[in-house]
Amino acid sequence: MTPHPQRRPAVPIRSRHLCTLAAAVALTLTAPGAVASATGPAAPSDGLREVLFVGNNWDGTADVIESGGDLGRIGRINVIPDKDQRMAEINANPIRWIYFMAIRNTVGEGHDQFVDDMYSTPDGTSVVVSRPSFADVVSLDLATGRVNWRFPVSGHRSDHMAVSPDGTRVAVSASTSNTVHVLDIETGEEVGKFKTGDKPHENVFSRDGRYIWNMSIGEVNTDLDAPWLDWTKGDRKITVADARTFEQVRVIDMRERLDAAGFKEYSDAVRPAAFSPDESKLYFQVSFFHGFFEYDVAADRITRVKTLPKNPDTGEDRTTWVNDSRHHGITMKPDGAKLCVAGTMDDYATVVDRDTFEHGPLVTVSKPYWATVSGDGESCVVSESGADRVTAIDFATGEKTASVPVGDHPQRVRLGHVREGWTGPSGG
Repeated sequence: MTPHPQRRPAVPIRSRHLCTLAAAVALTLTAPGAVASATGPAAPSDGLREVLFVGNNWDGTADVIESGGDLGRIGRINVIPDKDQRMAEINANPIRWIYFMAIRNTVGEGHDQFVDDMYSTPDGTSVVVSRPSFADVVSLDLATGRVNWRFPVSGHRSDHMAVSPDGTRVAVSASTSNTVHVLDIETGEEVGKFKTGDKPHENVFSRDGRYIWNMSIGEVNTDLDAPWLDWTKGDRKITVADARTFEQVRVIDMRERLDAAGFKEYSDAVRPAAFSPDESKLYFQVSFFHGFFEYDVAADRITRVKTLPKNPDTGEDRTTWVNDSRHHGITMKPDGAKLCVAGTMDDYATVVDRDTFEHGPLVTVSKPYWATVSGDGESCVVSESGADRVTAIDFATGEKTASVPVGDHPQRVRLGHVREGWTGPSGG
């Protein structure tokens, strides 16, 4: 691939530091492909069945459903089989107990957070899960439901993950230590780590597996939500790290790019994001905004903004919006023609034409928290965390095609694989 043109120097504000000049010059960055970020690595088809894993955050389960069609349920996994042991450890440690309760009473909305993200191994025998309230990542045997390995993250909360294109590694955000850990997916051993901005959130591997993009969102649990208080939310940035050396190779401060494009009143906390198939554009959501931005990776500037409709029933008091979200969840059709957006606080999802930025029907869904692509690439699949359902929306028509019940408060939905004939662990 032809390297991107030379970028203008990124000069962050609020005393943020760039990577070294040598690292910046060395980087000929390929942005992550949309399909890689949405579906994870391709897996051999022999003996495997493609599925969707749905993490039910508040009840500690993951539903496994068909990857398309009617989204029929195949089985369910208990992702906290070691709950008694973990709770005993927490109750014996005052600091861990304080953080456990803080997670419950802030980001958890009064509930424990038992599953944030998950990816299956390429052979379909295990699933790796990040568990925020337990501040760890575990691998679960899909045949027995037992824990294969456990990795406690630094700090006190684990968050979003990403899987490398070859399926051998997972990157997980440790949100209270501003660190991303990279683990061997088979053994759980740490192969590297790197520092990020405040509260690292989304992770994405580049298509060739050489780089990891991390988006930090800062402090989302305070009531200092007025635009003029945005500076109180912390050091928010995109950190790009070399997946082999784990050195920072680029830092992107969206505050500077938003200001340059005339969007000074918008938050610079980058939430979910999607890359175009040609690896030239990044589409990203930010805190408090009902829409998304288009960022040209090579030109290093914001080129377009899409403002989506507000739901008149959504109150304008920002302190009532969950974790500073307005919209949270964006994905792209594999051919790059359409985007799908989850309008979290506005209770809808919609398909957007990438060329014209025209949006389709506003499909009524309840507090949609994530968007991904179906196995056949023809539908957008959103988690309805307010209704405990998963719903498919056709990219071509923008209309709802299927909806199925799942567990309590579904959030992340990821494509993966199980072994043929699998219907659930024998041990639960």
